[in-house]
Amino acid sequence: MNGHGKILDCTLRDGAYLIDKNFGDKNIRGIIGGLVRAGADYIEIGFLQNEGFGEGKTVFRDGADASRYVPGERGRSRFTVLADYSRYDIGNLDPFDGSSFDAVRACFFKDERYAVMPFCRKVKQLGYELFVQPVDIMGYSDSEIIELIQNVNEIRPSCFSIVDTFGSMYESDLLRIYSLVHHNLASTIRVGFHSHNNMQMSSALSQSFLRMTYGQREAVVDATLGGMGRGAGNTPTELIAEHMVSRLGYDYRMDELLDLLDGYVDNLRARCTWGYSLPYFVAGAFSAHVNNISYLTDKNGIRAKDMRYILDKIGAKERKRYDYDLLEREYLDYIRSDIDDSRELEALRSVLSGRSVLLIAPGKSAVMEQKRVLECIREQNPVVISVNFEASVCSSDYLFFSNARRFEAWAGKNTAADQRTIVTSNIPHEGHCCTVLSFVRLAKYQNSYADNSVILLLRLLDLVGAGEILLAGFDGYGRERGHNYADVDMEISEQKARDKNLKIRTLLEEYFRERRGSAPVRLLTGGSAFSETIEREGKQ
Repeated sequence: MNGHGKILDCTLRDGAYLIDKNFGDKNIRGIIGGLVRAGADYIEIGFLQNEGFGEGKTVFRDGADASRYVPGERGRSRFTVLADYSRYDIGNLDPFDGSSFDAVRACFFKDERYAVMPFCRKVKQLGYELFVQPVDIMGYSDSEIIELIQNVNEIRPSCFSIVDTFGSMYESDLLRIYSLVHHNLASTIRVGFHSHNNMQMSSALSQSFLRMTYGQREAVVDATLGGMGRGAGNTPTELIAEHMVSRLGYDYRMDELLDLLDGYVDNLRARCTWGYSLPYFVAGAFSAHVNNISYLTDKNGIRAKDMRYILDKIGAKERKRYDYDLLEREYLDYIRSDIDDSRELEALRSVLSGRSVLLIAPGKSAVMEQKRVLECIREQNPVVISVNFEASVCSSDYLFFSNARRFEAWAGKNTAADQRTIVTSNIPHEGHCCTVLSFVRLAKYQNSYADNSVILLLRLLDLVGAGEILLAGFDGYGRERGHNYADVDMEISEQKARDKNLKIRTLLEEYFRERRGSAPVRLLTGGSAFSETIEREGKQ
């Protein structure tokens, strides 16, 4: 039998953020059934919300609505839902009758900690087990934690949870907060722990939490299958269960959990992405909401240290939520730099005016169709400009960089003084002889893909009066990993490929509407994601 520690699996709730809460009826029932067989102590089946519910979604209006997913044979498992105080009217909740979930977890932000108390009382009055889930316990001072606990003691919930919302805890933080909770919380109330894996600490912290509470409190550890959850995800159910089985003598049935991973979680990974990454480490280090990171990672070529700077700049309070307008302003302020580049433009105009230009972007087609590229150079003698890399298929007359990460990678390998290099003014280029152009002049700030390098170069070529422009390697995203780029060293994990292509296509269409030049633009290689737009708009 299980001892003082309990596992609360919240895959169907925390994992739901990744798939618009739409697991599908078959998956919901299959996951619940497997968790019951595995002996999960608590199974969280979804959210209570005022809207957004429907067949196949883990969102419910009330107990009657959720009851269709609660099996008749529950084993030892109890069932929970999470109610976000700001998104659920407690007047919608029906009285507990034993046919649906057993417990409601009340979730609230720090500034709602007083207003949520009547909400919590109502949950208990309706007969449900109550869990109190304060968002971002790291955002509370010690005195504020004690005050919150004093108010919670008056309600006497079943459990009070330590929630590491932004994945920013170290073990010393957990020990400090648990000590405050344990010494002030009524002895009959359990203590829970909900962690996010931004800094790869979730599993270790959950194990530490079980050690801390042993002999003092009944503990409840939140976890998800495969660690499924927004951003870096959560404590993996299978890892904490294996620890509890092999080291502490618990009797969870591991084969059932493994079957769930094979049968459901692997398929879910094909629909969405989660797990540790460098950007989510930055989110954890700055206690920042993961949506800030998701927004910034869509920026072309942004570096982890750029994210650190922007998150630091917007401030501790603002980065716990997400304000995309604020992020956009700070991002543009960060990269915006203006210079007087009139001499540089005139020098380029003397070389490029009226000349055909072959623009080689780093897409795979530039390599796959090398013969066509070389024929074009032989027959038309264009000025060759490589974008954000040095093309291997031919020699380049110029390299053009507006992506700081790509420039750093190239500059770290090349010190040749004779390579003519053009950079935009947002790029640190100390130690390299470059033609520097104003980023402000070339960028369109109202568009979130303002810094797409190909578009910036197209605008430059219009400014200097270039002739026909030929595009090679401007393929877009969506190929399988290892096949997006001409240079394998440029490969990164591409996500949201369809959205990226759509945004770039929108920016390309805007370029054609507003372009200053009249020379034709033609696609030389590849089945580009932008072929139709270029063929339609790029004629003289």
